[in-house]
Amino acid sequence: MQYDPVKRSLGNVFNKNPFLRKVFYKLLDILLLRSWHIHKELRIWAASRRNTEHHILDAGSGFGQYSYYLSGMSPKWKFLAVDVKEEQIADCNTFFQRIGRKNIRFQVKDLTTFTIPEHFDLVVCVDVMEHVLEDVQVFKNYHTSLKPGGMVLISTPSDQGGSDVHEDDASSFIEEHVRDGYNIHEIQEKLKTAGFSRTEAYFSYGTPGKISWRLSMKYPLLMLNASKLFFIILPIYYLITFPVALILNAMDVAMKHETGTGLIVKAWK
Repeated sequence: MQYDPVKRSLGNVFNKNPFLRKVFYKLLDILLLRSWHIHKELRIWAASRRNTEHHILDAGSGFGQYSYYLSGMSPKWKFLAVDVKEEQIADCNTFFQRIGRKNIRFQVKDLTTFTIPEHFDLVVCVDVMEHVLEDVQVFKNYHTSLKPGGMVLISTPSDQGGSDVHEDDASSFIEEHVRDGYNIHEIQEKLKTAGFSRTEAYFSYGTPGKISWRLSMKYPLLMLNASKLFFIILPIYYLITFPVALILNAMDVAMKHETGTGLIVKAWK
């Protein structure tokens, strides 16, 4: 399945004015289980840092969802958000200027070559590494760009069916992925190879999360990819599935999973 055309269609609907863009972010925060896990980790990181100046990199910023969330947490923090897609960077710069967020800038950068030595306190990398073939080089660039003691926070599919691949000859649900997910030990070893001194990782998208993802994301995206007419009945679909997905998401964040189709990984310089 081609994911980008669907994302562009959704973006066109919600980019008509800043209010709709904010609604779009809120919907993503609620529906995407990865957002629940990332927000949890960001709140932990921010707990003792809201009143001090920090520099944060949103590595592979996409729609700007996490930049919006983070840039509203403290006026003392400074942000750089980068992505390879010029259209999305221009779109985000326009939106953030319109809402008066002056502590963030968006730039077109390639993560395989981009570094600012010892500049950032935090790097946020959400659903990016599965699209990057030269992953160790990117990890090295994160390490170079972090200050001593700085942390990188990564969300990525695991090798337990994270791209919805369950058989050796099956194709990925998201065809843009260059790998079908990381082994939990493999990604930590790659981060250590890149220079990180300490790593932690845990599974997300356990049994509750997998059910929630199918209800809230996979089935709607499949239908939208088949026909844009599904936009008409999408509100009714979510009216039925939304309460169930919320409960499942809360369960997934609260539980410790022996396995799961997602990974949350942290590494410190």
